[in-house]
Amino acid sequence: MFDSITDIVSQSGYLGIFLLMLAENVFPPIPSELIMPLAGFVAARGELDLILVILSGTAGSVVGALPWYYAGALFGKDRLKRMANRFGRWMTVSPADIDMASDWFERHEGAAVFFGRLVPAIRTLISVPAGIIRMPMLPFLAYSTIGSLIWTTLLTMAGFLLESQYEVVEGYVDPLSKLVVLTVIAVYVYRFIRFKPQH
Repeated sequence: MFDSITDIVSQSGYLGIFLLMLAENVFPPIPSELIMPLAGFVAARGELDLILVILSGTAGSVVGALPWYYAGALFGKDRLKRMANRFGRWMTVSPADIDMASDWFERHEGAAVFFGRLVPAIRTLISVPAGIIRMPMLPFLAYSTIGSLIWTTLLTMAGFLLESQYEVVEGYVDPLSKLVVLTVIAVYVYRFIRFKPQH
């Protein structure tokens, strides 16, 4: 996994980082906690510019948040809850999850978007309630960008600063990255099996 991601980043450059981070936000096949540190490794080797790596990752993260925002705005809370009840098993999102996210968002709004972009568990879902209440696009983008920039910078710098220990870190990151992916799959399967439609 370590070599696979670094090869993708090395060969596809900033566009590859952008697309990986976009995909991570729409449907997280590979978490940002792996993408950006490894992009930082590539930058530390001199293959990419560190600032452009961070900006590419941030842009991908923000653009990836938009489909969920528009889903919230297009369908609205009641319709999304009906969809979650019908198709929630595949999405592993229940009507209760939507209620919880919406209620919490209404209490915090701007701060919710900012801090939500810093929390892996809700990075994607935080865009849905923003769309449901039709939060103005400019503040939504501003808070999303700032939060994503901070998160992306921290992850990228971790990889960049550890480049001097590349061989040592590779030995740990490769099996760890595989474990993370397997854990994500296992959690999805567990939630899929345990999902119970609400009537």
